[in-house]
Amino acid sequence: MQPPMSRTGEGAGRHMCVAFSAAILRPPSFHLPSMKRVSVRRSPIHGKGVFALRPLSRGERVFEYRGLVTTWREASRHYARRDEESHTFLFGLSDGRVIDGGRGGNGARWLNHACSANCEAVEGADRVYIEAIRNIAPGEELFIDYALEVPPKTSQKSLSDYACRCGTRRCRGTMLGRAWRDRVRAVDRSA
Repeated sequence: MQPPMSRTGEGAGRHMCVAFSAAILRPPSFHLPSMKRVSVRRSPIHGKGVFALRPLSRGERVFEYRGLVTTWREASRHYARRDEESHTFLFGLSDGRVIDGGRGGNGARWLNHACSANCEAVEGADRVYIEAIRNIAPGEELFIDYALEVPPKTSQKSLSDYACRCGTRRCRGTMLGRAWRDRVRAVDRSA
């Protein structure tokens, strides 16, 4: 599985808009059954998380990542106007637009990051679906690999805000993608 690529919003001021995006492009092949498969609750990893209510099979389409489809510029303006720094739920599409899960979104916005994810995002026909990449047991938390990217002039202090909390054996220590992970390691070695 290739890690998702991300894009950053422009003009966000002190509110840095960072998002993850789908790495796999496939046409939607079927509709999702209506049976509830997941729930959102407190996560031991971070804040809220998404948990399986029943067994999920490898390749199963779990749900759609929903929200307002907009431009990066508009999403950046929206988050820059907010008084407090808090979550952003932006998911970049391959055509340059973004899904803002914080506006009209669903429980998919609460997916946490793990370096050894059990789900992946699949984009097709202007929609993003979350699919299981291995069998998932009831009660297990669902994760995707964010593989975030941030602006090139991001300070080392700001990069530390993207520390990974997944605790897996293959944890790379950051929610950032490969290029940024290598930059963080290079700075750590020179310190």
